[in-house]
Amino acid sequence: MQSGMSAGGNFALQSEGRDGPHVAIIMDGNGRWAARRGLPRVAGHHAGVAAVRRVVERAPELGIGTLTVYAFSSDNWRRPAFEVRSVLALIAAYLRLERDALREAGVRLEAIGRRDRLPRMLLREIAQCEAATAGGTRLHLRVAVDYSSRDAIARAAARAARGLHGSGTPELVERAMAETLREEGGDVDLLIRTGGEKRLSDFLLWESAYAELVFTDVMWPDFGAADLEAAVEEFRGRERRFGGVPVCERIADSGQRSGNAQVGTTTSAQRAQSSRRETGWVDPVEKAIGVIEPTQAKGGLEWGTVDIGGGR
Repeated sequence: MQSGMSAGGNFALQSEGRDGPHVAIIMDGNGRWAARRGLPRVAGHHAGVAAVRRVVERAPELGIGTLTVYAFSSDNWRRPAFEVRSVLALIAAYLRLERDALREAGVRLEAIGRRDRLPRMLLREIAQCEAATAGGTRLHLRVAVDYSSRDAIARAAARAARGLHGSGTPELVERAMAETLREEGGDVDLLIRTGGEKRLSDFLLWESAYAELVFTDVMWPDFGAADLEAAVEEFRGRERRFGGVPVCERIADSGQRSGNAQVGTTTSAQRAQSSRRETGWVDPVEKAIGVIEPTQAKGGLEWGTVDIGGGR
């Protein structure tokens, strides 16, 4: 496959002006991977570190600009104390051991999530790794630790309310929240979840509003460069519309209107109306409100209502 991703063809970034797409990964399946091998759950987390390394090495080569990985959720505090301590110690060890390699590779590391509940040894490693890699421009690696998207949204809303002094409209509040969350990493373009589950688990909910989702049955410790490439390839083949009309329909509709103006052919709504008359079927919603149809008018198109019977 191609070694990078561009904004051409069906590919489009959610945010303009970024160096590359934002890919987020829910690294799921460590515990089940270990259980299938008769190993303790912690062994699965250790094996998952190698998968992180493989993905971080391959991501820049695929043109990815930002990579966010879900290392420890706020809900993970509910797990057995031994597992929690082991995971947090493992994250600290990763930051310490990978710090020089990340800096040399041009990777800028940033931890996101709450820091008031993390052990001091982990806070120390986060601070040192963030400082050491601050100059990285090849990849922005974000590690979510003690992270909850609901908590992040609530904090952004509180910050927006303070900035607007309680007088903002819903639109202004939303804009201020979006700016706050965008400062932390921007909208997600592609979200991958390993391990076979199909849910977001309180991860980057706001930022993933228009993200493309890829779910794979591959357990995280087995996830490698080829799996990342496959997900990116699938992403590149999708057409991102952000609530708009598919390109093929826009082209067809444009050509149809042009043809109608020249030869007086019927519109799609008129053909659909004729078909309804032939079959006797009427959509109950359209019956109540009518069908909105663009009509030619002096100076351009105007929107009118085609009454299909019993409408307004």
